[in-house]
Amino acid sequence: MLNLIAQNRVATLFLITILTFVSIGLAAPDFLTTSTVTAVMGNSLTLLLVSLGTMLVIITRNIDVSSGSLLGLSAAVLGLTLNAGFALPTAMAICIGVGALAGAVNGVLVAGFRVPSIVATLGTLGLFRGLMLTLTGGRWIESLPQSVKSLAGNIGGGISVLTLIALSVFALLWLFLRHTRPGGYFFAVGDNREAARHLGIPVRSIEFLAFVGAGICASLAGIVFAAQIGFIPNQAGNGIELKAIAANVLGGVSLLGGVGSSVGVLVSVIFLTAIDSALVFLRIPAFWNDFIGGAILLLVLILDGRVRMAVNKRIRAKRYASSQQMVARADITMASESNQ
Repeated sequence: MLNLIAQNRVATLFLITILTFVSIGLAAPDFLTTSTVTAVMGNSLTLLLVSLGTMLVIITRNIDVSSGSLLGLSAAVLGLTLNAGFALPTAMAICIGVGALAGAVNGVLVAGFRVPSIVATLGTLGLFRGLMLTLTGGRWIESLPQSVKSLAGNIGGGISVLTLIALSVFALLWLFLRHTRPGGYFFAVGDNREAARHLGIPVRSIEFLAFVGAGICASLAGIVFAAQIGFIPNQAGNGIELKAIAANVLGGVSLLGGVGSSVGVLVSVIFLTAIDSALVFLRIPAFWNDFIGGAILLLVLILDGRVRMAVNKRIRAKRYASSQQMVARADITMASESNQ
């Protein structure tokens, strides 16, 4: 158990999430219901998709702060094409294409022109947001057709088409990163670029693909966002990129690259979403959300670090005691052999 806690960030976060649910349930009994759990899962889909795309970029030791504005741009493109009379599948394909193209722009800037990722994506953050406002004239896109809203409808067991889309992306990324050789290239590039290059891994191509993947995930998040609320405000996606980075850090994705897990991201997103939902059940004013959410995030990270240090210390102490016992037994054996 100690080894699991010390070595597996996801396991400790999962335990913290369970304890959080139970604690909130004790304070607000209505929170621990099937409908609430389903609502938390539904509310987490947009952040989950953006966070999974951000994870791809962070694993390669880069950063993407343009995902929020790309979500807004993709959602706007979806709304405009639907209101122009395009069928839903066509509009979704165009939306995803826009996300892939925007991600490719980030990829070319970072992998092609070697612009630092934070600088490149800060620039495209403004570029994508400005393009969205230009396309919409600064107005909200309302009166979306029922076809897109129906994606958020319950198809059984509290699951919607949007849930299936998000979980499919999660499963595909998990399989790709953990069980394919190209997926391993992402970790190799983030861990040591020069070593990866010497091994023949196409470092620049991997970085480019990471940004394209992030763009596709952001566009899918735009579809989820539009379907769930039924309209598209001109500030859609504002600030979600910072929450996505926080979810990655909380889920054990290293900002230094080469380390990360889609499972950790999933658990951390559920944890953060549960906190937001709990504040509603506890009747705490909405303007406290960011303050309390940020404070809890910092508290969890500090406690996680302290617990991990304490557990590692205990494990080292046990190993030291075990080694001392082995040395003592060896001395006894040698002494008995010399006496013989």
